[in-house]
Amino acid sequence: MPNLSCYTMQVPIQHMYKPSHEGSGLLYAWFLSMHTRVDIILYSKKTEGELLFVVNCIYDALCRLEKMANFYNPASELAYVNRTAFVSPVVLSEELYSMIDLCLEYNGKTLGCFDITVHSENYNQNTIQSVHLSAEDHSIYFSRPGVAVNLSGFLKGYALETIKSILNECVIENALINMGNSSVLALGNHPVGTGWKVNNILLHNECLTTSGNDSPERRHIVSPRDGKLVEGARQISVVTTNGAIGEILSTALFAADGEQSKDLLTEFSSVLSQFFLILKYSDGAFNY
Repeated sequence: MPNLSCYTMQVPIQHMYKPSHEGSGLLYAWFLSMHTRVDIILYSKKTEGELLFVVNCIYDALCRLEKMANFYNPASELAYVNRTAFVSPVVLSEELYSMIDLCLEYNGKTLGCFDITVHSENYNQNTIQSVHLSAEDHSIYFSRPGVAVNLSGFLKGYALETIKSILNECVIENALINMGNSSVLALGNHPVGTGWKVNNILLHNECLTTSGNDSPERRHIVSPRDGKLVEGARQISVVTTNGAIGEILSTALFAADGEQSKDLLTEFSSVLSQFFLILKYSDGAFNY
């Protein structure tokens, strides 16, 4: 079980609980975190208090990730890195080091389509080569000024994996975590069915991650080819067993051109459970 110190009653969480005749209960909770609404459904034989404990641990974990890796929060660890890593190497926390290391690895694996430096000053496709990690002391150094690391196309997917670990530690086998409809984790089954249906997509022990520039608050995906926003009212959704990898792939596929998309779908065919190009029309309708 997670450390009891993470349980804070002051958390702004709202919830409803409904017991069943079979001895199980369903807890529905929601709160704001990572600039979005987080909805949580837990179905378990645990008590209402025990399930609320789990929700509070999830909330605290998301707060910790925001303080560590929020690009837009000047007080975050990542913001400090972006301000100072050109001046001298910065020793990173173990978790932030592993996150950036994974993202650099997948820049190569995605043919450069997933790039955490696209929001750097005077960006070009070689900017990411200016980010240097030291495995010896877990430090980071930028070899030119203006470089900035932005994990926005990765963090929610990573958060899903963090939440999954909490649920596994607490032995919660049936759960649905929905972060703004763009990052979803589905474990086990719905109380009255197999798996969980989200946007007409059936998920079972899987993550659904969606990337797009279809609304003002989500216009953040930049093309590694020219450093400009990827245009077009569309979204790309992928279903994977790992939320962090899913977030990387949905971002990469959204930024990729036609040939790159074909290559990525071939390269990651063993990772992708499902892939969707979603077209969103002006009347709000979707076409899959």
